[in-house]
Amino acid sequence: MAMPLSFAITVLVFRLMDISVNSMTLGGLAVAIGMVVDDAIVDVENVFRRLRENARLAEPEPKLEVIARASAEVRNSILYATLFIILVFMPLLGLTGVAGRLFTPIAIATMVSMSASFIVSLTVIPVLCSILLHPKQGKTHQDGRIVFALKGFFKHTWLRLALDLPFVVLGLAAVLVAGALTLYPMMGQAFLPSFREETALVALTAAPGTSLTQTNAISDIADRLLLSIPEVRKVGRRVGRAERGDHIVPVSTVEFDIDFLTDENSRSRAEVLEDIRAKMRTIPGTFSVLSGPLADRIGHMLSGVSAKIAIKVFGPSLAEIRRIGTDIQEIAHGIPGLETARIEQQAPIPQLRIEIDRERALAYGVTPGALNEQLSALIGGDTVGQLYEGQRTIDLVVRLPEIWRESPNRLRDLYIDTIQGQRIPLHLVAKIRKAKGPNVIQRENTQRRFVVSINPTERDLAGLVTRLQSEVAAKVALPKGVFVSFEGEYQAQQEATKRIAWFSLAVFVIIALLLYSYFKTAVFTAQILADIPLALIGGLVFTYLTLKNISIATLVGFIAVAGISARNSVMLLSHYLHLMRHEGEGFTRAMVERGTLERLVPVCMTALSAGIALIPLVLAAEEPGKEILHPVAVVIVGGLVTSTFLGLGVTPAVFYAFGKKAAHRAIERKAAASD
Repeated sequence: MAMPLSFAITVLVFRLMDISVNSMTLGGLAVAIGMVVDDAIVDVENVFRRLRENARLAEPEPKLEVIARASAEVRNSILYATLFIILVFMPLLGLTGVAGRLFTPIAIATMVSMSASFIVSLTVIPVLCSILLHPKQGKTHQDGRIVFALKGFFKHTWLRLALDLPFVVLGLAAVLVAGALTLYPMMGQAFLPSFREETALVALTAAPGTSLTQTNAISDIADRLLLSIPEVRKVGRRVGRAERGDHIVPVSTVEFDIDFLTDENSRSRAEVLEDIRAKMRTIPGTFSVLSGPLADRIGHMLSGVSAKIAIKVFGPSLAEIRRIGTDIQEIAHGIPGLETARIEQQAPIPQLRIEIDRERALAYGVTPGALNEQLSALIGGDTVGQLYEGQRTIDLVVRLPEIWRESPNRLRDLYIDTIQGQRIPLHLVAKIRKAKGPNVIQRENTQRRFVVSINPTERDLAGLVTRLQSEVAAKVALPKGVFVSFEGEYQAQQEATKRIAWFSLAVFVIIALLLYSYFKTAVFTAQILADIPLALIGGLVFTYLTLKNISIATLVGFIAVAGISARNSVMLLSHYLHLMRHEGEGFTRAMVERGTLERLVPVCMTALSAGIALIPLVLAAEEPGKEILHPVAVVIVGGLVTSTFLGLGVTPAVFYAFGKKAAHRAIERKAAASD
C-alpha cells in the first residue's frame, strides 16, 4: 500500500503546485519506486517482530499498545533517514539551463514521493498492521527458512570476521574505496549521455555563396546516396533556414532528417551511422556533420552552434581570428575523436563597396546617415505601399533596376539629394569600387567571432577538450585583443558539476548538523559520513563495467546512493543505542550481534526493493528515451550492492571498536537516536 498511496499523494502535490507529469517527473517516480516502501518495510518488520515477541508472553500486552510502541521505536530513525534522502537531492534544484530542466523534475518527484512515503508509514501502515497482523498466542514464532539461513550464514561469516578483526575489515574497505576511485580517471566525462534517437540529422554544407539551385542539385545526390542504405526508410530535407528564425542557416547548408526501418535482422545503429558518414564523405566540395535532432537543438541552446564543442575565437581582425580558428581546426584533426572539427563557412565573396568621403560630403551638405538611407532604399529596396489581391497582401517595393544595382559606372552618376534640396552625382562624395569581403560576419557580445565546431566521435568529452586546450595553449600564439572560449556541452558539464559540488557540500554540512543533533556525539556523525564511500565503490565499478562514462546523470545516481547509504547506517546505530537504553543491553559483542541481526532483514529488504525496482532501467541500455535514467539506475544498483554488504560489516565493526564512549555519552544525553 505504500507505493500507490505515496504516489497518489505525490500526484496531488503536483496538482497543487502546478507541476506537470512529464517524462522527467515520471523518471523521478521510477527512481523512487523502490525507495518509497523503505519506511513501510522498517515499520512493518519492527511491528511484526514485537507482536511475535508479545505473543510468546504468558500475559501479552494489548495489541494496539505493542504496535504503537514498536512504531515509535523506529519513528525517529525513519524520520532522519527520510530527511537525508530528501536533502541529498536538494543540490539538483540548484542546476540551471538544460541540466536544470532535465534533472530538477527528477529531484522534485523523488523528494515529494519520499515525503509522502514517510506520511504513509506514520499514519496508514500502523493501522494496517493492527488489522492484518495476528501472531498466534503462545506459539513460538520462528524465522522463515530463507531468513533463518541468511542470518546464520551472515552471523558466522561476515559479521564474525568484522567483530573479530575490525581493522582488517576496515583496511579491506579502504583498499576497495581506493581501488574504485582509481577507475574514475579511466572513464570519460560528458555533459549528458548519448541520446539514442530514432531519427538522425545530417547537416551538409557546401561552399559559401552556393545558390539555391546548386544546393538542390547536391541535395538530390545526397538523397539518392542515403536512400541506397538498406536500413534508411525515409529522408526529408530543409535547405537553409529563415532569417527571422532562432537559428539562421544560409541556402548553402541543407539538413537531412533520416528515418530508419525497425528490422531486428538489420545492422546495428552504430554501423548504419558509420555507413551514412562514409556516403556523405563521397560528395566533393561539401562538409557534413551527423547528429540527432535533440542533440542538435541542445547544442544550439548551450552555445548557439550545432555541435557538442564550440571553440569561439574573438578579436577585432576577421583575417586574424580566421587564421587562429584554422590553426585550432588542424590541431583538433590530430587528436583522435576530434577529426570532425570544422570551421565556420566564411569565404571572400564579390562585393560592391560605396565608401563615403566625409569631408567632401560635408562640403556638399550630405550627411553619411542620410546618404546611407537613400542608397539602402535605391539598392536594397524600400516598401512604399501594399497591393491587395483577394485575401493576399503583397508589399510594393521600389528600387533601382538590376542593371543599375550591379554597375559601378552607372552608380557613379546616380544623383543624390543634399540638405539644401540640390542633387549631385554620387561620385562627388563617395568612392565606388568592386572588392571582395567575407560572406558573413558573426558577432557575440558586440565582438567579432569565428567558430570551430566539433561533434566528437568518442564519449570522453572532458578529456578531449582538456587535451585540445593544452595543445592550443602550447601551439597557438594569441595576439593582443584576441581570446578563445571553449563552450558547448563541455562548458555546461563543468558548470553543472561545480554547482552540484558546492550545493552538495552545503547539504552535507546540514546533514552533519542533523546527525549531531540526533546522536549528540561527533563520533557517530563522522562514522555515518565515512560510510558513504562504501556506496561509491559499487557505483563506480558498475559504471565502469557498463558505461565507462561519467555524466550529470551519473552524478545524480551517486547523490541518491549516498542518501541510501547514510540511511542504512542510521538504522543500525540507532538500534544499537535503543537496545542499550531501553532493553537492558550493555556495550557487548552479543548486543552488537543482536542489533545487527535484528536490522539485517529490513536493511536487505529495502536494498532489494530499491534494486529490483530499478532493474528495468538497468536493462534498458539501448532503448530510446531511457538515456537519462539508465546511468542513474546503474549507479544506484551498483552502490546498493556494496553499501548493503560492506555496510553490514563495516558499521558494526567501527561501532564495536571505537564507539563505546560515544554510545554511553549518547545515552547519558538522551539522544533522539536512543529513544
